[in-house]
Amino acid sequence: QVQLEESAGGLVQAGGSLRLSCAASGRTFSNRAMGWFRQAPGKEREFVAAISWSGASQLYADSVKGRFTISRDNVKNTVYLQMNSLKPEDTAVYYCAVGSSTLNMRTGAAIDYWGKGTLVTVSS
Repeated sequence: QVQLEESAGGLVQAGGSLRLSCAASGRTFSNRAMGWFRQAPGKEREFVAAISWSGASQLYADSVKGRFTISRDNVKNTVYLQMNSLKPEDTAVYYCAVGSSTLNMRTGAAIDYWGKGTLVTVSS
């Protein structure tokens, strides 16, 4: 059974940093893209970042570009999201996902698996 388990989120002050991780189990995803989405209260889930299976290609939402960095470790079957210069508008439940490609993930298409989500709250 495939499982994606996100690390605990937390409460961070504006301007602070937080790193999320997502460990995949049940199969190896070295040939799939991995990424992060988020859903703020009262809003639809949106794309945050995605990384190709090799790690060579990364895509970011404009709202996080330059502040967030996605990376992965295929040996550990884990994807990471380093979040710096956090803003109150980054407050959301963050979801890990596995999909066919970074381009598809950016549109929310062809997602194979979702994590259960972890809450990140950024205080002003």
